[in-house]
Amino acid sequence: MTYQFNKNEIDDFYKKIAKNVSRIRKEKGLSQLDLSLEIGYKSCSLVGGAEAGYKNIHFNLEHLYKISKVLNVKIEEFFKDI
Repeated sequence: MTYQFNKNEIDDFYKKIAKNVSRIRKEKGLSQLDLSLEIGYKSCSLVGGAEAGYKNIHFNLEHLYKISKVLNVKIEEFFKDI
């Protein structure tokens, strides 16, 4: 039996991760641009786009790893309440 993945389910998954990244980023006092620069991007298009759910922009595992290091949190924090 193959599990049927619902697009809304997957979208909600990404939204919850982005919401957690945004919350922690704000708690740590970093702007989207600050975080973007720290993980190697020259603009905030990735961070801003992923946090807003814009055009299916999502954080991948490498992004989450780097963000966890910059924010000094365990990567598991991004998956809370999922």
